[in-house]
Amino acid sequence: MIICKSAAEIEKLRRSGHLVRKILDETRQQVKPGVTTLDLEKFVERRLAQVGAKSAFKGYRGYPCCLCASVNEQIVHGIPSNRRLNEGDIISLDLGVIIDGYYGDAALTVPVGEISESLQKLLRVTEESLQLAINEARVGNRLGDVSSAVEAHVVSNGFSVVREFVGHGIGRQLHEEPQIPNFGNPGYGPPLKEGMVLAIEPMVNVGGPGLRILEDQWTAVTLDGAYSAHFEHMIAVTDNGPDVLTRL
Repeated sequence: MIICKSAAEIEKLRRSGHLVRKILDETRQQVKPGVTTLDLEKFVERRLAQVGAKSAFKGYRGYPCCLCASVNEQIVHGIPSNRRLNEGDIISLDLGVIIDGYYGDAALTVPVGEISESLQKLLRVTEESLQLAINEARVGNRLGDVSSAVEAHVVSNGFSVVREFVGHGIGRQLHEEPQIPNFGNPGYGPPLKEGMVLAIEPMVNVGGPGLRILEDQWTAVTLDGAYSAHFEHMIAVTDNGPDVLTRL
């Protein structure tokens, strides 16, 4: 069942969304060659403790950390470790928080030092596909309009979308209905209604869309070893158009 939120609930979700974005922006400033993904996890832990917010991820279905830190060929759910970042890497940072029972969830992919032009294009196209999807999150459209906007832009630029992982509704639960694939057909799927809150998150691969899960049972990597990027925003569907809750 898709749960539409009241204006008061959307403001609570905005509070959570703003905190996620603020801490993600702070964390991206810590990304540089020589830093470990565990260093980034410890930074996030300190910031959550300072502001009195609860991690949405740590303990969720057994996930051991507050931050998902996915490097290069890792698509999502990379567990922070002693892996050191190198010049030319890219890293996806995915963070969730809970404030007063309402969830915030967002992600971004950032370069480590200078990266190649091809990787710059990957990041740009992935973020553009997210914005195009946001533009379709309007009352009267259908979910397929959001999904197809991602796929059309990604494929036209020579990349592929991950099909096994999708976006989701969000509210008092981290994952609510509806599921939001990054592929689909315009004009299909549930109609978008005022009060729906969606976490839209394109995951885009340089190579093919295939993936596998590592032995840690969490980290998803590309099947062909090609690099992958991930961006995510929370959107409220309103009569005045899409309202991005994770944009400061």
